[in-house]
Amino acid sequence: MTVRQGFRVELAPTLEQRALMGAHAGLSRVVENFCLELVKAALEQREAEKTYSVPEKGLTPVPWSAPALERAWRAAHPRRFPWFGEDGLSSRVPKEACRVRAVGFKNFFDSRSGKRKGKKVGFPGWRKRKHGSRFRYDADRARPMDDRVVTLPGVGKVRTLEDMSWLTDRIDDGRARVIGSTVKESAGRWWVSFQIEIDRSGINQRRAVSGDAPACGIDVGIKTFAVVVDDDGTVTEIHAPKPLKTALRKLRKANKAVSRKQRGSANRAKAVKQLGKVHLEVAHRRADFLHKTTTRLARTKGAIAVETLNVKGMMSNRRLSRAIGDLGFGEFFRQLEYKSQWYGSSVWAADRWFPSSRLCGDCGTINAGLTLADRVWTCGCGLEHDRDVNAARNLLAAMNFERHAA
Repeated sequence: MTVRQGFRVELAPTLEQRALMGAHAGLSRVVENFCLELVKAALEQREAEKTYSVPEKGLTPVPWSAPALERAWRAAHPRRFPWFGEDGLSSRVPKEACRVRAVGFKNFFDSRSGKRKGKKVGFPGWRKRKHGSRFRYDADRARPMDDRVVTLPGVGKVRTLEDMSWLTDRIDDGRARVIGSTVKESAGRWWVSFQIEIDRSGINQRRAVSGDAPACGIDVGIKTFAVVVDDDGTVTEIHAPKPLKTALRKLRKANKAVSRKQRGSANRAKAVKQLGKVHLEVAHRRADFLHKTTTRLARTKGAIAVETLNVKGMMSNRRLSRAIGDLGFGEFFRQLEYKSQWYGSSVWAADRWFPSSRLCGDCGTINAGLTLADRVWTCGCGLEHDRDVNAARNLLAAMNFERHAA
């Protein structure tokens, strides 16, 4: 089973290597903005030409594709950006920056035409320094040299803070290969993420879910992150760490420290870095919880029934949006989907309008008056329901009914 996945490792660069990686991130930003400037200028020129009744075939072409943008960059940089050839920066970074812009344009048009599913994508905007430092390499230009060292073109050999033997062993015997990489900075720390193609057959077989693993229904919520009901009646509650809620006091303190410092000062830069560390800690705690939870469910449940949530619509509720965003429901379902494919389990998603919480699992009556505040309710048939447990049971029953009917 060959799949694409990511492998991220934190770097331990020297001060000189930090400066070089920062220069490459700046180069990527310059190239992306150059491409956007080129496209906007061509669009404006076309609009002007139309006012002079220039036929469609005679209009100025717009360089939408990566090869066209690369050719324009190679032609322009000796004159407009002579420092690029003088500073010894990697030529692979501009190549990937052009590809990033071309993908952005394609996503925009695919989103407008309906070819691209999900949230509508806007026209690419200018990339600014405040958006973060990152740059890409194509293919295996950046790759692990051994268990503790990676090589980055234009930067050199950089040590890592983590062992990479899991990846290097598989590259050496041909089970994996690097197809791209991204170097990114956050809160003063640098990471490299390898996009790899890997044969996961052996891994998945060793960690596959057992044949007698129970099926389950999962109801997610704010008070209790997930209530899991197995087909043998076992009920398990999973509670999220809610890292943003826990860190709110630290975030307020860090934000105040930034606002009190003079713009452009060294002290403000230190305060911004400290604020970034708090945000990074929140993100890491949430990611750690979601990965551990989804891996455990995918490896211990034979079939998983979940609800389909309109997370975007839920986030429009001002009273609940912060709590919902802190839980990461969308990422939870995304990880559960691909990990279930890895380990041999399956995920069944109910229709968005399925009344999992309102439906009485005994008599089939729908409680139309149920509100979010009602955690326990009693059906007309006399059966008392815990809202979350009832929803999970109904999801499990709906999955079993649909599968048996098929």
